[in-house]
Amino acid sequence: MSSNVAPRPIDLRPVMEVGLGQQVGQLRAAPVELGAGQPKAIVAAYCADFDVDPYVEMFFFPGDTLKLALIAEDGQILWRRDLGRGVVPGMWFCPVLPFDLDGDGVDEIWFVNNLDADHPLGVSHYCLERVDARTGKTMGQWPWPDLGGQQTLSSTFRNFVLGGHARGEPVLVTAQGTYGSMFLQGWRPDMRPRWELTIDKDQPGARGSHMCPITDLDQDGVEEVMWGERCIELDTGTERFCADRDVYRGHSDIIQPVLDRAGDRWFLYTCREGDRDASPRVVLFDAAGNRLWGDVDTGHMDMGWVARLGDGGRQVAMAIRIGHKTCGPTGRFHEDTEEFTYDALTGEKRPLGFSVYRTLPVDLDGDGCHELVRGVPGGDGEVLDRQGRTLGTIRGTVAMASKFLDRPGEQVLAFEGDGTLRAWADGNARDGEDAMARYAHPFYKANQRLTSSGSNLCALGGL
Repeated sequence: MSSNVAPRPIDLRPVMEVGLGQQVGQLRAAPVELGAGQPKAIVAAYCADFDVDPYVEMFFFPGDTLKLALIAEDGQILWRRDLGRGVVPGMWFCPVLPFDLDGDGVDEIWFVNNLDADHPLGVSHYCLERVDARTGKTMGQWPWPDLGGQQTLSSTFRNFVLGGHARGEPVLVTAQGTYGSMFLQGWRPDMRPRWELTIDKDQPGARGSHMCPITDLDQDGVEEVMWGERCIELDTGTERFCADRDVYRGHSDIIQPVLDRAGDRWFLYTCREGDRDASPRVVLFDAAGNRLWGDVDTGHMDMGWVARLGDGGRQVAMAIRIGHKTCGPTGRFHEDTEEFTYDALTGEKRPLGFSVYRTLPVDLDGDGCHELVRGVPGGDGEVLDRQGRTLGTIRGTVAMASKFLDRPGEQVLAFEGDGTLRAWADGNARDGEDAMARYAHPFYKANQRLTSSGSNLCALGGL
């Protein structure tokens, strides 16, 4: 992979700014298509509290309610909705997805609502809600599947809303569960059921993941969702394979599709969090789920990504092992971290010489290779080049890193605690052929919209 863009200094600057009018401790966002001739927009889900996790040792009672807002690329707030005290303000309680299910060229916004404001955990009153992205008005509501029985709090409230295509037809996917029994449902454009899949807690093979990337590994026109290390096609909900079925029964923090553009081949990179007796903990599979390399025998692998940081855009894979994690009203914290970096396709150790902890890949200058952005809650973050040199600073916590504005290069969306939301971009950016090929790839748009449903901020790095 080579770039046709001549190197130039990155001129990092805010290119959009909006005040949300309140303190913000959590914010998720995704791009929204409003139709031909309409401006670029994003949907933001935000709250004064930090993200509320359903795990009992991390759950806390929020003091604020979750809001949805549609924001145009000029910073104008087109509409705003307060979801009320019945919706727990957390990613796993209330995923948000922009997706055009009816095929009219305008995204609907889908999220998990709760119609019983007095009982935030009353899942029997949860519903899938469809919103008109242009107005914020409700277009329809359907009962949210409640199939898990009396499970733990952490297992019950692991909700996902996804979208993909099967031979050009949109397929909406709703899903519940990550650790024990797991349930997925496919829906047609008229909201008739298309398929249903149950993966019992005792069924062999991996559990789910905090990521849920959409891809077409065999390039047959039917996209798949990677449900952990299980590949499930979207046409009929059939499992195509489960990698390491007889070896690994835990959940994977990272499941990252990786494209070798030179050979036009897909791979799957994973960092394993659960089933800590199983080895290896960091693995690359081919597009059929066959293991190609693995490393690290023990430990909780909590973060990772793939990025084009090597010579000529060669892909580098990163994994982080942690000793302990805490989460609550003041944020999420890791202790005893250890970093691992590799040539993504060969597994050869690839020391970078600098820390990549809490970084995300982003191609700010449009040259087809990645920079790394590290946001810092309550302070100044930084943008690094592939040698670890600081190219500029950003303020706030990163909520999105992709091409969501109509300007060259990718951009970074970051928020501050006072409710200021900014988009940062390179004023010198110019999109080269490699960058344009990434933006045009079906994988790019399919996964760009997932940044407000699941932990998918790093999904585009493997492309």
